[in-house]
This record gives sequence, structure tokens and C-alpha cells, in this order.
Amino acid sequence: MYLDANATEPLRPEAKAAAVAAMGLGNPASVHGAGRAARKILEDAREAVARCLRAKPGDVIFCSGASEANALAVHALGEGRAVLYGATEHDCVRAAAPGGGVIPVLPDGTVDLDALEGLLAGQPGALVCLMAANNETGVRHDMAAAAALCARHGALLHVDAVQAAGRCREDWLGMGAASVAISGHKVGGPMGAGALVVSAGREIKPDLHGGGQELGRRGGTPALPSIAGMAAALEGGYEAARIAGYRDEIEAFCLRLGAVAMGAGAPRLANTTCLALPGVKAQTQLIALDMAGFAVSAGSACSSGKVAQSHVLQAMGAGALAGQAVRVSLPWNVEAPVVAAFCVAYEAMAKRALHGQARCA
Repeated sequence: MYLDANATEPLRPEAKAAAVAAMGLGNPASVHGAGRAARKILEDAREAVARCLRAKPGDVIFCSGASEANALAVHALGEGRAVLYGATEHDCVRAAAPGGGVIPVLPDGTVDLDALEGLLAGQPGALVCLMAANNETGVRHDMAAAAALCARHGALLHVDAVQAAGRCREDWLGMGAASVAISGHKVGGPMGAGALVVSAGREIKPDLHGGGQELGRRGGTPALPSIAGMAAALEGGYEAARIAGYRDEIEAFCLRLGAVAMGAGAPRLANTTCLALPGVKAQTQLIALDMAGFAVSAGSACSSGKVAQSHVLQAMGAGALAGQAVRVSLPWNVEAPVVAAFCVAYEAMAKRALHGQARCA
């Protein structure tokens, strides 16, 4: 039973249908009939992504995924600027800006806006990179306030909207962001596609050079089936209220067993709870829940299969709990019986682990 949607959402039927329809067509750069058919699918997808992000189609740059989109934003927009990123940012942003300044977060995981203002006062014109919603805790930053601070200090704001896109409808570009990165498989599309959406008319210097695709901003033949699937998934509905109800049910049940919900006091994604069980290693919990038939995770899914202390929870001041937390992220198609079964499995795991602790003591 799959409860690891923040690693990748299950493929949506409409995304699968769109991807299959795009398979076997020509190269979108070709001028013959097959190429024109492929080009139409590509541009229809561009228009769909632009609608969802409230942008113009020409400001959508298709990439291989969000890691590339984030790196492109950092390299292109950060050239000649100081780069600042949140302490809980994804590793792909941190790696794209080695030596960048770190913006601290508050204990609930939200960005410390006072600290950000202090950093901007000393480094006007910086590039600020913040994720709209954290992949491990679901915590959502006040992006409107961050955008206002950036505007006041002549800074640019890049938004990593990988987890938030499709799950909450916010107009990040309208708030003043210079760019927004999204990922296809995080919204229920196929793997292999993402996009960097930039504010109107902003010039982007490419990281990848090739045949001049994407108006010269990203070389390489586009992954048409994945792009078509991403666009279809992004336009799909999302039952946030229903999913939040299931998340709250799980959380309330697990808290009665002694778990701690990380970032619970902050605005969060409807589908995400990060549950720390004091004294019980995350790996122990993952193994027990996996054996009971549940797919959950600890930390980011992009850590080469490692289970280690979460830098996100460390930045929140979680102490030992940073190595004792698992993430439950509910998929778009979750149903009540799976939620009930997970609660049963979590209780059995927690009681067994805590009983073992008591015996050792």
C-alpha cells in the first residue's frame, strides 16, 4: 500500500493516456507532417502548463525534471549575484549553489523572514531560492511575504514548486517570483519531464546547448510523452479537503501512541505528515512498515536509498528526532481502508519498538 506520494505520485489515468498518444510521433523540430503533429502536442502542453502557473506559453521552458529546472534557474538567474537558499531546501538547489548563503528556518519549518531581511540588507540584488512546500514535512512558506522582501531589496525569487504544484493553487509569478520549477512525476505524470517557468520576457542563458530547442534556452530533443503526461496531470483535479482529512486521521492516531508531528503548527500540504517516534530509529520504522506492506519514507527520496538524519529536521532544531522520523505522504487516489490499515500497522510497529526499548532498559 503506497503512501509515498512526495517521492512520486501514482500515474494519473489522463496522464498515461496523454503520454501514450504522444508516443511514436516525429521529432517536434521536424517540418513534415509527423513533426508538425508532435509539435502541436508539445505546444498544447506548453499552453496547459502556462495556464496552471498563470504564465505565458513562451515563458515555459521544458526540462528533464525539477533538478535540471532548479539548476538552470540558479545558474542563469544567479549569475553575478549572491545566492541565498533556505536551510530546508532540496539537495539539488543546495548543490547548484555551492557556497550560497543559508536562510534559517523557525522551529515549525517556515522561513525566518526577519533573518531573510537581514541577509538581503547586506546582499541587495541577491537570488533567493525557496521551496513553496517542503518535501519532507509539507511545511509551506509564506511566499507572498518572501516575494515582498525580495522586491524591497532588489532581489530575485526562485520558487521550487515541485511539491506544491497541482496540490495548491498559488500564483507565485503573480506574487513577484522570477521563476518557478515543477516536476512531472510529482503531480502524477510520467518521470522524465519538468519545467522552469519564468516571469514574462525574462532572458535565460542555457545550461545545455544543442539544436536551439526551447527558444535557445535548453538544448535537446524534448521528452514528448513525459511532457504531454505532465501537462495532463497538472490540469487534473486535487481533492485537498478529502486528503487532508485522511492525513489528520493518521496524525491524531499516531500522536496518541507517542509520535510527534514535525511542523504541525505551520501551514502544510494536505497530504503530508512527518511522524517522529522518540527513541526509535527511522530505519527500524521503515523496515517494520515495509514488512507490513506499507511504502513510506524517511527524508528525501533523492538520497540514493540512504536512511540518515534529515537536514530538514536538523534545521528545524529537532535534535535526535531528526533520525527518528518517517514521512507519510498520501497519493491523490488514497482511500479510507488504506488509511485505517496503516493506523493498525503503525500501532503494531510502535508498540513492538517501544516494548523492546523498555526491555532493554
